[in-house]
Amino acid sequence: MFITSSLQTNSRDEMIDITHTVRKALKDKNVKQGIVVIYCPHTTAGMTINENADPDVVKDMLMRLDEVYPWDHPKYRHFEGNSASHLKATTVGSSVTVIVDNGELILGTWQGIYFCEFDGPRARKYHMKIIEG
Repeated sequence: MFITSSLQTNSRDEMIDITHTVRKALKDKNVKQGIVVIYCPHTTAGMTINENADPDVVKDMLMRLDEVYPWDHPKYRHFEGNSASHLKATTVGSSVTVIVDNGELILGTWQGIYFCEFDGPRARKYHMKIIEG
């Protein structure tokens, strides 16, 4: 099963909790067992799983990524001027895989699935591949 979802980001760097969208897709498709792969097809955005209980965790992550990969650096060569966003996306990764059991995502108590924007604001999409079994 293949599903594409869209979202609009609102700032240059942002992490959007999409856990609810993934859960809804599983419920709508009546998936009980398997895995779901959530994939970001953009080179300046990514996917990760991290804490979704305290919003300061997201703020801290974005702050440190900015410190490690500053937007402006005298040695960047990419002509579009968004080298930092490519570096952040590579560091975070482009996909996550989550086990589905009894219709539920198997995530830790404090975990959520995040779409990570590093070159926004933009209209973005992500894909979900649900493999039942």
